[in-house]
Amino acid sequence: MEHAMAVVTRDAAARAVVREAAELAVGVDARLTLLAVTSEDDYEHRQESFERSGASATYTIEQAEEAAEYKAVETATDVLEGLDVEYDVTGIVGEPARSVLAVAESRDVDHVFLSGRRRSPTGKALFGDVTQDVLLEFDGFVTVRLADDE
Repeated sequence: MEHAMAVVTRDAAARAVVREAAELAVGVDARLTLLAVTSEDDYEHRQESFERSGASATYTIEQAEEAAEYKAVETATDVLEGLDVEYDVTGIVGEPARSVLAVAESRDVDHVFLSGRRRSPTGKALFGDVTQDVLLEFDGFVTVRLADDE
C-alpha cells in the first residue's frame, strides 16, 4: 500500500475506519487521503433552505465542498491525534460512489477504507449501495467496516 483513502462520514463506524486506515498507513509508510462527499441531494436541499430563508446569498458548490472538507478536517483532528501520519483532506459534491471512485483514480489510491451498513437486497436495489458499488468497481483493495446493528 502506497496511498490509502478513508471516506469520512458522521457515523461512528466511519471514525473507526479513519483510525484503522491511519494506523495501517503509519505501519507501511503510506500517504492517506480523507475524503468527505456531500451528495447532490444534500447540496440541493441545503441550497433550497438558503433560498427559503430569504438569504441574499446563494449556497454554492464551492461552499458545499468547503463544508465537506471541513468535516474531514474535524474528523482528522479528533481521530488522528497521537498518530504520526501524513494526510490530506478533500471535500467534494457528487454522487457518493462515483465521487469515491473518481478521487481514488485521480490520486492514484491503491486502498479504500469505508464504512457500510447492512441492507436488505430490496433496499440495495431501490436505493443503491455506495459500499457495494465501490467494492465492485474499484481496482484495488477495499476495507469495509459495517456499522453495529443496534
